[in-house]
Amino acid sequence: MNLVRDGKRCFISESEEQSFDPPVVHSALMLDHAVSAESQEHAAPIAHGDARQLVRLVQCPRDSKPFSAPVTLPCGHTFCRSCLPFPQQRPNISYPNTPDRQLGITCPTCDAVHPTGECSVDVTLMKLMDHIRHEVSKQKQLEMDSPMLLEEIIQPSDDPDALREQAKRNRFSMELRGGRLASTFTMAESGNLHIASDIVYKSLSPTGDVYQDLDTALLSRLRYVAHRELDCLVCYNMMLDPITTPCGHTFCRRCLTRVLDHSSICPICRKDLHIPPSLQNQPSNARLVALLNSLCPDLVTVRANALSLEEQPGENVLSTPLFVCTLSLPTMPTFLHIFEPRYRLMMRRCMEGNRQFGMLMYNRSSEPQGELGSTPFLEYGTILEIVNFELLRDGRSLVETRGVHRFRVRDHGMLDGYNVGRVERVEDVSLTEEEMMEAEETHAAHALNEEHQSQNPPHPVDPEIALSMLSTQELLHHCVAFIERMRSNSAPWLSTKIVQVYGGPPNDPSLFPYWFATVLPIAEEEKYLLLKTTRVRERLKLVNSWIRRIEEQRWPSGSLCSIL
Repeated sequence: MNLVRDGKRCFISESEEQSFDPPVVHSALMLDHAVSAESQEHAAPIAHGDARQLVRLVQCPRDSKPFSAPVTLPCGHTFCRSCLPFPQQRPNISYPNTPDRQLGITCPTCDAVHPTGECSVDVTLMKLMDHIRHEVSKQKQLEMDSPMLLEEIIQPSDDPDALREQAKRNRFSMELRGGRLASTFTMAESGNLHIASDIVYKSLSPTGDVYQDLDTALLSRLRYVAHRELDCLVCYNMMLDPITTPCGHTFCRRCLTRVLDHSSICPICRKDLHIPPSLQNQPSNARLVALLNSLCPDLVTVRANALSLEEQPGENVLSTPLFVCTLSLPTMPTFLHIFEPRYRLMMRRCMEGNRQFGMLMYNRSSEPQGELGSTPFLEYGTILEIVNFELLRDGRSLVETRGVHRFRVRDHGMLDGYNVGRVERVEDVSLTEEEMMEAEETHAAHALNEEHQSQNPPHPVDPEIALSMLSTQELLHHCVAFIERMRSNSAPWLSTKIVQVYGGPPNDPSLFPYWFATVLPIAEEEKYLLLKTTRVRERLKLVNSWIRRIEEQRWPSGSLCSIL
């Protein structure tokens, strides 16, 4: 019998009544905020009373069976690989133009479309499921004399698909052994337990034994294997707020952030990871978060509190040296002649540290810089890494640097005469979001152009609409064609010396705008706009707008600064 009393679900089996609250399952542990004790206040699950809830955590939402070859999609939802929809062609996708991103899989839960290249088997969850199956199998073999009747209780659902499926089903009952936890898992594995259904348990023991000790022993072993398999291979501690990469490997959110801060490859398989380093909008692995919070809640709390203490800022939060001088761009070299005493000191400290500092432009117009207000510098800049450092006899130095990534100043101050700041990294949106925006923008631009052309007389194509109609690859090709025309005209800014220093035009759409802005002799205020953009496509459109303005003016290629 299934009742609901005061928000609690109650099961009445034989002459005993049991009442319990389902364990709290958090969708994520956001470590950017302090993890409150209140949010973690739930007792460790009792295997005997919460057997149904525990097994539900490892059931696939599609076929209700325990996960087999589980795939955790970039949206954080997990399904068996065989339960995923068949891949479909993704229209209007040109960047990056690779085979593993041309086809997409639609998430059955949130309808988000993910490239097939980002839908790999969840290695951690797959290993954990193998251990769970092994422990349940061992339990059933050792405890044959523990008969129990399990009867399915179909619950009402708001999901129309679930209602149709439940209408075809009858209440199912099975006689199984090994205790409630093992029996519930076996019933789900047989395909006779819908993920939304509950269970009434009835012991068939002549002595009335409910086999609670079997459930406790099995849960203890499951906790052990979970704690062993759910260790992060970066920090070698239990995973906290786990995130699964497109290649199927899982790490703590904070650990993966630190890895991506200096490398864009997976620490395990070395595959390129095309995700923003901050992981700000990257969903957690919802299934592993739920398992951790249910199997090891105390350890999760201790781990979160320890990390929270580690991440508390010290007194010196203005830790990034800031050089206010000129515009620098990511991946591009910048050459400096250091002669001021304050910057000599700054360079010496950088060489003794991580060899990095921030480069900012002067705020010549004295415009307020966001939350910083009026500052002598612009709020966006580029982190530079020292590649070569030559100290001259008189104390001056010649420094060769290369741009690492963009940043935004959040707070600033002075240290021994030079600026220091607290900065946040500026990063592009994920490739999936970039592709989605390209498809939406080109489709909308074509529709708007058709509407204008259908009018009488037809409207001329607006330059902005014309740019939006082009795919990302077409925007790049248009820029490369302009470079070839300028090179054939012997433009001085494309001389052999310039190309030797900065290289030729990159084929990567994400890098081309930085190279183009570095060699093109236009005002730095125009180039500065590249530091603010978070989309490859927006940067290419900005570069194409420069090209259009240059071509419309028909000025000699050596006088570009005067027209911009």
